[in-house]
Amino acid sequence: MPSNRSGLGGFSGSKELTPSQGELDLRVEIEKEVHGINMGVLSDGTPFLTQRGLARLCGVENRHIATIGQDWNDTIQKGRITKIKSLLSRRGIVLDMPYKEIKEANRIIHAYSDVACLAILEYFAFEADILNQEQARDNFRLLAGKALQDFIYTQVGYNPAGAIPIAWQQFHDRVTLVSNKIPNGYFGIFKEIADLIVTMIRGGAPIGAEFVPDISVGTHWSNHWKAAKLAEKYGDRIKYLHEYPDYFPQSASNPQKPFCYPDAALPEFRRWMREDYLKGGKFANYIGKKESEGVLPPSFSQIALKAIGTDDPDQTT
Repeated sequence: MPSNRSGLGGFSGSKELTPSQGELDLRVEIEKEVHGINMGVLSDGTPFLTQRGLARLCGVENRHIATIGQDWNDTIQKGRITKIKSLLSRRGIVLDMPYKEIKEANRIIHAYSDVACLAILEYFAFEADILNQEQARDNFRLLAGKALQDFIYTQVGYNPAGAIPIAWQQFHDRVTLVSNKIPNGYFGIFKEIADLIVTMIRGGAPIGAEFVPDISVGTHWSNHWKAAKLAEKYGDRIKYLHEYPDYFPQSASNPQKPFCYPDAALPEFRRWMREDYLKGGKFANYIGKKESEGVLPPSFSQIALKAIGTDDPDQTT
């Protein structure tokens, strides 16, 4: 999305729209509730949280967010309004209101844009004295910059301007480089877990240089291969040349030389993948770690585990 988009509250770059300039006839393009947080995208492409959704994100009661909108244009500004406006101003943003009022059927939605949400979240994270301040800080660290916009787009399944999502492009580039590189009679981890990767991308995983699940799978499978002495049963594994796209940091050491395994071991790999890696908890641990590192959006692990059918607590460790 361009940085000077017309957004909520008449935002356009660092200028403030006046009533005489008119307002866009905005509507909700798509809306969804994700773990109790209502979010969506307006017809101009602006990602938003509802008032209650923003309150939940900040760890405060709904009324604390409501009063921000009510006090926004008071002649004598309260300290919190001044601070939030200052946080916006540092980014070159001026809002005539922190939300856009959208009338739909028999309800009114107070839609807070991603930029307004981040400023308000930052205020509650570092300036306000609230009970759940650590929650607000954690959420701000995870969602700062473009992360909140990307998170909303991902969760509601919105594709701006028909662009190919970067995760799909990177997956395509990797598949292209691996194609026909594995010797006949052997299988490779990346190609074998392609279905899993596709499911992850559909669920919103930012598959790329920071999140390469085939490395995790390959490491655990290699340990299983050695511990179970599978070479004695299926024959030796061998190495093949594998390259990453040149925009991946890993490409600096191209060509990589991962193992590929005898086709005879494929049934055992698929059994191990299903029973040990996925249902056994290794996958949950991997994406949980990536979530804590900020590589994956908050609560993505729950979405991912549900997408691949391993969200039953009795099936994971």
